[in-house]
Amino acid sequence: MQLRVNIFFKTIYEYMNINNFLKKHLLKIIGIPVGMLGGFLYYYYIGCTSGACPITSNPYISIIYGGLMGYLVFDLFKKKESKTNEQN
Repeated sequence: MQLRVNIFFKTIYEYMNINNFLKKHLLKIIGIPVGMLGGFLYYYYIGCTSGACPITSNPYISIIYGGLMGYLVFDLFKKKESKTNEQN
């Protein structure tokens, strides 16, 4: 029983290791603030002043939308994991 508990917590610790998480998701983490900055700059220089544009008329919504777009765009540049099939 003790061995099962130790193995369970060891696998949770390995899964939640912060260094592995940062290595795996670094581009996405960088993409969020870059997108937020882009969203603000889009609001500031191009934004809609009449209020008819739901995304660009409010700076907060524009920043959140930009962060989401930054996350999605930077997610496109991730390395593809190689799959090895050992089935014969």
